[in-house]
Amino acid sequence: MTDIPLARRSGGEVLIEALRIHGADTVYCVPGESFLAALDALYHARDAIRLIVARQEGGAAHMAEAHGKLTGEPGICFVTRGPGSTNASIAIHTARQDSTPLIVFIGQVGRDAIGREAWQEIDYRHMFGHIAKWVDQIDDARRIPEYVSRAFHVATSGRPGPVVLALPEDMLAEAVEVADSPRYRRAGAAPAPSALRGLRGELARAGRPLVIVGGGGWTREASEDLAAFARGFDLPVAAAFRRQDLVDNRCDQYVGEAGLGMDPRLARRIREADLIIAVGARLGETSTQGYELLAVPRPAQRLVHVHADPEELGHVYHADVPILSSMPEFAHAARALAPEAAPARWAAWTRAARADYLANLEPPASMPGEVDLGRIMVHLRDALPPDTIVTNGAGNYTLWVQRFWRYGGFRTQLAPTSGTMGYGLPAAIAAKLVHPERTVVCFAGDGCFLMNGQELATAMRYGAGVVVIVVNNGMYGSIRMHQERHYPGNVHGTELLNPDFALLARAYGAHAECVERTADFPAALERALHAGRPALIELRVSPEALTPRATIASLRG
Repeated sequence: MTDIPLARRSGGEVLIEALRIHGADTVYCVPGESFLAALDALYHARDAIRLIVARQEGGAAHMAEAHGKLTGEPGICFVTRGPGSTNASIAIHTARQDSTPLIVFIGQVGRDAIGREAWQEIDYRHMFGHIAKWVDQIDDARRIPEYVSRAFHVATSGRPGPVVLALPEDMLAEAVEVADSPRYRRAGAAPAPSALRGLRGELARAGRPLVIVGGGGWTREASEDLAAFARGFDLPVAAAFRRQDLVDNRCDQYVGEAGLGMDPRLARRIREADLIIAVGARLGETSTQGYELLAVPRPAQRLVHVHADPEELGHVYHADVPILSSMPEFAHAARALAPEAAPARWAAWTRAARADYLANLEPPASMPGEVDLGRIMVHLRDALPPDTIVTNGAGNYTLWVQRFWRYGGFRTQLAPTSGTMGYGLPAAIAAKLVHPERTVVCFAGDGCFLMNGQELATAMRYGAGVVVIVVNNGMYGSIRMHQERHYPGNVHGTELLNPDFALLARAYGAHAECVERTADFPAALERALHAGRPALIELRVSPEALTPRATIASLRG
């Protein structure tokens, strides 16, 4: 038997074939001359790999990051060198803090010019060395299959995260003969038997246990297994910041979000717990109220900490039972531990926590101004299907979403734990492209929306029928809140002069209207949902309403 000779291919062709082999079906980008050979290869692979062209690299990279969150497979993004890479860096940081599998390919100057500060040249190993899981540059086209295979494995292993690969433009044009690598295979760590015995022992002595779920690397099956574990033991489950979809909020054991705007009753319950079981959550600053709910390094509560990254265990907190495990493997093992009958000694504890959560879903009796965001969230909760995907960026407007919306289960929430503004619209577009059959609603503040509002053009181009709700209060609300707390009355640098958002959206071709009274919202929502194209609803709310619990007047008082 004779070996079949390898065909000569350009580096760009080898690269795109490697993406196809590893399962990539969508690439997000803003085109650049630095990776023309890859673009040409994408042209020839257009029946297998869909190319989504955004209007700014930050938007493209956020779309890829959201794609990675939704699918569990690395989101793929191509950007050009220099300005393109710096624009994309915001999403790389988001992927790091959100533990999202993401691979960003950056066009690079030719190999003959590297090190001379050539046009738009950056050393990406230095630029992204701290925020990416792995950064490298492919200088030999024959090694593309090796590098791409490693990129997929690194992005999805342990604690998932971003990988950055620089692509010198002459390398992509180089013709080589090289064999392809096989499709990557995820390898997850399973909990040790001794660790599971430790978990069982902690549950046996607990009287007020509480589970906190978070982090990345989850699957739908893992989410369901964790819910079954909680039901079996009748454990109250709180979600870490912006991980509210890891447990269906309709589950009797779900008790709320440990994040910004946390219900004070849940914060008190975390303090009063005698056992915290943190599954996937890093227990960062936001979910612990500045590390106050759990003392560093040794919490007053007994702590079982489950995480996929060995460097995270013991990094901040000393756990009584540290468990090194990926989420699917731990959740499957934990489900098997569940007894036939739940322990009765903490039943009242769980029921009270659940009652607190349900009470927190009711909005205040009144909100300053003619548009009441709490009442609007209640209407959305009643009107939209449970599998609706809700996206948002950052700002005080998100406190209404996180408090009053009930997430219907795995991957119904796309929101950045990194707190980046401008995330919601690109994420919503990616969600609608991945799941065109589902309702996708993006929330954005007036400041947040204009950071990536140009991606409405992308939504129109690809027929992504998202509904965007812009909360317009004429200011950077979260910064104004802190300003009023620390320097009351000294308003400076936080006021905004906004366009007519509805008119702006219509200029892109979207359906759009403005709502200035709560009573007008239901009909506007119905028209937006049935518009047959991207739609935007601008809500003009009072700047006095800073959060569901605070007004400017109350802070000054």
